[in-house]
Amino acid sequence: MAYLALYRMFRPKTLDDVVRQEHIVTVLKNQIDTGRIGHAYLFCGPRGTGKTSIAKIFAAAINCDKPVNGSPCGKCERCKALKDPSNLDITEIDAASNNGVDEMRDLREKVQYPPVAGKYKVFIIDEVHMLSPGAFNALLKTLEEPPAHAVFVLATTESQKIPATILSRCMRFDFKLIPQSDLEERLRYVFDSIGKKYDQEAIVAIARAGAGSVRDMLSVADTCVSYASGKLTYADVTTVLGNTDFSAVATLCDAILKGDAGAAFEKTETFLAAGKSVGMLLKDVMSFLNACAVAKTCRDGKTILAFPDSMYDEVTRIAKATDGHRLLRVTEIFARMETELKYSTSSRILFETAVLKAAMPQEDYDLENLIARITALEKQIAEGNFTQNAGGRVEVSEIPAPIKEEVKPEKAASKAEEVVEEYQPAFDVPPDEEQTGGNVYFGGFEPPAPVKPKPKVEAAPIKAVKPTVSGGGKATFGGFLRTIRKIARNGVLLTLCMDLDGQYDGDVFALYTTSDTIYRSLTKPEHYALIGQAFAEMGLEEGQFEIRLRGKQSDAFQKTVNEIKGTFEGVPVEIK
Repeated sequence: MAYLALYRMFRPKTLDDVVRQEHIVTVLKNQIDTGRIGHAYLFCGPRGTGKTSIAKIFAAAINCDKPVNGSPCGKCERCKALKDPSNLDITEIDAASNNGVDEMRDLREKVQYPPVAGKYKVFIIDEVHMLSPGAFNALLKTLEEPPAHAVFVLATTESQKIPATILSRCMRFDFKLIPQSDLEERLRYVFDSIGKKYDQEAIVAIARAGAGSVRDMLSVADTCVSYASGKLTYADVTTVLGNTDFSAVATLCDAILKGDAGAAFEKTETFLAAGKSVGMLLKDVMSFLNACAVAKTCRDGKTILAFPDSMYDEVTRIAKATDGHRLLRVTEIFARMETELKYSTSSRILFETAVLKAAMPQEDYDLENLIARITALEKQIAEGNFTQNAGGRVEVSEIPAPIKEEVKPEKAASKAEEVVEEYQPAFDVPPDEEQTGGNVYFGGFEPPAPVKPKPKVEAAPIKAVKPTVSGGGKATFGGFLRTIRKIARNGVLLTLCMDLDGQYDGDVFALYTTSDTIYRSLTKPEHYALIGQAFAEMGLEEGQFEIRLRGKQSDAFQKTVNEIKGTFEGVPVEIK
């Protein structure tokens, strides 16, 4: 006898043997038990979920003399007659190859003839959405009022393509994807039945590759059985599926998440030069990033992923070293690239661009990425993994903490005199006698060639002079920024302060921001202390300055409003 594929060998023979779909099986069993058989059924849902199998079981069961729990007994004369290939009481039609008007007219003529061996003449039309508009019209009247002995079962994966006039004449059943736990149980039953030894990790990998489809899973399993002569392992399944070596993908993703663009690009070139498909490589990268997300957020991540211990330890290590915002942003970049890849003629360049974009967060101005960068800087500052060089620019040190060299303030000041940075801030800053040409040096801009420094002049201390012009405060704000640059060793704090807006509110100088994230960062004790020190050098004491979130009322304002409401109780107070 010729070899049968596993999905054909283990096709369900009874409704009890169907994997899941209980909501459909229960209805059909009740109809068979009560004899309330409809004339048209529509089975729709993803591929490999049991539509055709249930249609065949149902067709045999309604013709059986003594059905057992809604399934054909297989022993009566009618069941034996229906197994004969020459029997025409159950007819299967492939609508993909018989989609014309003539085929449906021929079907309409055959419907008129009564069954030969059974009680019903059943027509199973698979992939019915492939019928042409003319064929649907030819089928319409027959489907609405068929002979008493005719039953139609329509199966499709795309119910949205079926005309509403057809849908309204059928009893519709929606099939669902099979949960992975049920796929694993079914696959273990199949392997035990054929005597194939296996590892549990291999079962999980094949079930995951099935993606909710029993037929897809068994097709992969069939290939794996032929590949592995002995015990089926996880490595065998990975090879059959064409996945990239796990450790190599882990190395690539680790370099991307750490921001090592050079290593990530070199690893990508190694994959592509070896002939690796861009689509498959993208799938592997996204699968690994998804595994990192599971390991980082789920308590039982090891149970969900079902990886071998060594693989799960590697995923956990990379996930713990990555910030959540960073992981989310990298995943978004590759997920968007999956859509763009379908319409690109240069898939290799597109993938390399995505790798560079994901591995170079300093060049990415997405909000999630900026938040991740600020979080990473704050973490490094809290751990002390930074040094301050000339001009107040902060650089992360690659030297371990015990042997890290501390840059003394006087040494940094002497180095600062050797460089002039051509950067003009967006706000109006009065010239500072200690600066060359009033320019402000800020980290992130490459300095020009060294020039001869100007003579050093003793500068008078900066004083916060309240401007008399309405809407002023630029002078005070400029002095504040120059002062905070001198006293703060925190490049993050200076960066946040650059985005503020300063002005006087009565006798109080207020720093405004519209970002809740920046507001919360500036009001942290360590940042607020440095800001207070800067204002103290300018002559402003505690209570003479505030940090405010624009759009929300200050505490002092709210206190005043409450006093007014208490004094004039019963009088409506309108706040504009």
